[in-house]
Amino acid sequence: MHNRYSRQQLFSPIGEKGQQFLKQKHVLIIGVGALGSASAEALVRAGVGKLTIIDRDYVEWSNLQRQQLYTEQDAQEKVPKVIAAKKRLQSINSKVEINEYILDASSEQLIALLTDVDVMVDATDNFDIRFMMNDLAQKYQIPWVYGSCVGSYGATYTIVPGKTPCLHCLLEAMPNTGMTCDTVGIISPTVQIVAAYQVAEVFKLLVGDEEAVRKSFLTFDVWQNQHYEINVEKIRKSDCPSCGNNPTYPYLSYENQTKLDILCGRDAIQIRPPKPIHYNLDQLAVQIRPYGDIQKNPYLLSCQAEDYRLVIFQDGRVVIHGIQDVQKAKTIYYRLLG
Repeated sequence: MHNRYSRQQLFSPIGEKGQQFLKQKHVLIIGVGALGSASAEALVRAGVGKLTIIDRDYVEWSNLQRQQLYTEQDAQEKVPKVIAAKKRLQSINSKVEINEYILDASSEQLIALLTDVDVMVDATDNFDIRFMMNDLAQKYQIPWVYGSCVGSYGATYTIVPGKTPCLHCLLEAMPNTGMTCDTVGIISPTVQIVAAYQVAEVFKLLVGDEEAVRKSFLTFDVWQNQHYEINVEKIRKSDCPSCGNNPTYPYLSYENQTKLDILCGRDAIQIRPPKPIHYNLDQLAVQIRPYGDIQKNPYLLSCQAEDYRLVIFQDGRVVIHGIQDVQKAKTIYYRLLG
């Protein structure tokens, strides 16, 4: 049988030994939108042994411009991203074990999935999850690779517990541009560059070449032809609540409350109940049919009303599109589901 990894093994920092390491490793990717799609495909093609993917969302038409695992049919059917991603990834490399979870991940849920994880990849679009990942990484001593992108700007940084400053340390030192995909958009080259840097760092960690891991916080603007590396080695804080001498892991306790999120670039609000509610989607379709046109698949139910669209997941999460008013979103939620 031909060796599908022969060209990768010719790269001496990986070689045959490194390829065997990759085969034995487990990578967790949180978010399979733009960055997660690119990273997942690269890792599966490289022969990583096990991949766990987590995402709370489904495929929409606006995703297709940059989220490379998805098709028009996925968008038409509103297929959850992890379901569509797993199908595509398995067609690329059937030897990789892929575990998928439709989750708006809480720390409790993530802790249960961390068994034997070697590296975590940040492919999210919000800092709540990133700080949760950061605390989990510090508590369970798991390296993770931060990544973000908006417009033509991207940033990435590799965090190795006990050796590098953590995200909490960096927070006050790093500039906050205030830009989001909703305000300035995003182009696919930005995504591909960030993902390429993230995957390269993951490879280094998986084959045990920590000396090669980049120590700087990297930023770039692909449109303006700018590239910067910020030396952050000295900003690690001994009193940091996440990685300091007496850590309290503050972002692991933000749980058990109803949470509303205004979703980036989506003109939508997500409502998460305090505890998962496992809906019977067939019964629910009958209940809310008077409010609008119903579309349903095995994972979620969509109701298109006159001026908004309601999407209900089996675990009780609800996304209301076409609304940015939190109070109005709550009113709709309790009228239809309360």
